[in-house]
Amino acid sequence: MTVVRVADASGGWELAHGAPAPILSGTVRRICGYVERTGAPLRRSELPEAAVTVILSLGPRMRIDGARHDSFVAALYDRPALTEHDGVQHGLELKLSPPGARRLLGVPLGELHNATVPLDVVLDTGTLLEELAEAPDWETRFARVDAELTRRLAAAPAPHPAVRAAWRALVASRGTVAIGQLADELGWSRRHLAARFREDVGASPKFLARLLRFEHATERIRAGATALGDVALACGYYDQAHLNREVREFTGGAPRALRGS
Repeated sequence: MTVVRVADASGGWELAHGAPAPILSGTVRRICGYVERTGAPLRRSELPEAAVTVILSLGPRMRIDGARHDSFVAALYDRPALTEHDGVQHGLELKLSPPGARRLLGVPLGELHNATVPLDVVLDTGTLLEELAEAPDWETRFARVDAELTRRLAAAPAPHPAVRAAWRALVASRGTVAIGQLADELGWSRRHLAARFREDVGASPKFLARLLRFEHATERIRAGATALGDVALACGYYDQAHLNREVREFTGGAPRALRGS
């Protein structure tokens, strides 16, 4: 586990990163703990990604697109979400793979598209949040979350093996594998593959591939890539015009704006 702390005149922040338990590989993409004090209200635009966000809140409420939330689930978005807090936020953030979210939450993601809902609407957390609040350190909190997710995963039905294999191929290729190729390798039609994804995940493989490509392009642009034509080709777009269209679809802006997002 790594913990980074930064202090400044307005307050500062603390981030804790840890690796999920091995059994959660493929289900939990990332987990982190955070404390942020800004001394004033702060607003951010959160970009779409191929992950479902679960916030286990240990502090004041946040606002998501204007609605106040404690702990919540933010499902797959095809547009940015506006997050705001009044100067302090504290909690744990889980990034779940779409198939993993379907298993752990028991809700098809299609029912939550472009939506943020209170955590207790989809999941009975019992005493988990109280235990996390009372825990003495991040290591104890991460261990408790690992145990809870492992227990829930063991009790949840697994997705169809072909859906699991197709999702892994999408992730490995960062969304560039052709959906037709995936279907052929599975011995399914594209229509059947899409239907099984919607049933087991709640989103089509095409939409998830688009999100994965967008994530990859965003990472490269934020890392300093300036030749957008090269970014487009590296991330599986036909050309720069295709990249421009996808970025505008997901963000409402041009690719260069991603550098400051």
